[in-house]
Amino acid sequence: MKPDLRRIAAGLVAMLLISPAVARADAVLDWNAILLDTIATQTPFAQARFAAITQVAVFEAVNAITGDHEPYLGTVAAPPDASAEAAAVAAAHAVLKTYFPGSAASLDAALASSLAAIPDGTAKDEGVAVGEAAAMAMIAARANDGSTPPQFYMPTSSDPGDWQTTAGCPPAGGIFLHWGNLLPFGIERGDQFRSDPPPALTSNRYRKDYEEVMTVGALASSERPPDRSEVARYFAVASAPHVWNQAARQVSAEEGTSLSENARGFALLNMAISDGLVATMDSKYTYVRWRPITAIHEGDADGNPRTKGDPTWTSYITAPCFPSYPSAHASASYAARHIAEKTFGAGRHHILLSHPGVPDVTLHYTQFRQLTDDIDDARVYGGIHFRFDQRAGARQGRQVGAYVYEHNLR
Repeated sequence: MKPDLRRIAAGLVAMLLISPAVARADAVLDWNAILLDTIATQTPFAQARFAAITQVAVFEAVNAITGDHEPYLGTVAAPPDASAEAAAVAAAHAVLKTYFPGSAASLDAALASSLAAIPDGTAKDEGVAVGEAAAMAMIAARANDGSTPPQFYMPTSSDPGDWQTTAGCPPAGGIFLHWGNLLPFGIERGDQFRSDPPPALTSNRYRKDYEEVMTVGALASSERPPDRSEVARYFAVASAPHVWNQAARQVSAEEGTSLSENARGFALLNMAISDGLVATMDSKYTYVRWRPITAIHEGDADGNPRTKGDPTWTSYITAPCFPSYPSAHASASYAARHIAEKTFGAGRHHILLSHPGVPDVTLHYTQFRQLTDDIDDARVYGGIHFRFDQRAGARQGRQVGAYVYEHNLR
């Protein structure tokens, strides 16, 4: 999409932000925003896990009362006249306060504010009890899910194509080695949708994608348009949970979806994001392929006479400390996109994305497809992924998203 379509006039931004459709929310949307604020300092992987636990607990609480869908755990009972709104609030609050006791004061204040809007009485009290029960059930279900202890990968080979540590890596080596074995939320196991092998270093596909990232992903590239620099910076700090929950909240408020629909939609969305990251880490540490910065430094020794190395080359964005193939942001985001399109439809939306880490960038979208297009570009124009990393992550994410949607919370 061209830059002029990304930049929204101040009047239009103000109109969108104050319009009744955008302003309207419910307990699920309100506490999704509180969730993102609470987990903001966590890694993208931890954000995805905490978001999934929280939103599935909210779904389980609401659904125990409404009975609109198949349950996730099926262990929470509820009186039929309990308040689903109170249940959603209490579930989110209990999960977040358990995992983030340092945020107890702000979470308690948000709880009091949310519950004050619900009429006092038995229904409200029963709803709170249901929400707290759902939260405790989800926390117990994830107690030994493999998220700890952390494991690291130290390269044992410097052969062409093999991943090497990059700037910013800890002394222990590659991070999140254990995440491919994390207990998934909606798929069966981490290797269920393992990516096919990456292209050979001597292939034409490798050469073409090598030349692209070398040209447009360099720190001082003159071939990177300003709008591609913006998306590279934006998606370097905006995690998949931040991006897709922010987008889904806006679309949900715009369309006026019900509390029950929101509970299910946000549970599926965050299950898919988390499982996309599980799947991608399984694939990353199966193939252990190098980042563009290593590949370009060693380009004259990779066995491909058509790739020219440059030992001084530096990427525009600093690469994460784990293997390149496939792209984690792509896998998580294409999984999320599948859920979002199934839940809200593919297009004609009004989505404004922002992040405090890049206050000078605001991105506007009307289709979920445009988000994944920009995420793919962001990783290549940022110099941290080959285009084939993005394609593989996209395929994997679509498979994860489709499985999560078809086999959960039906």
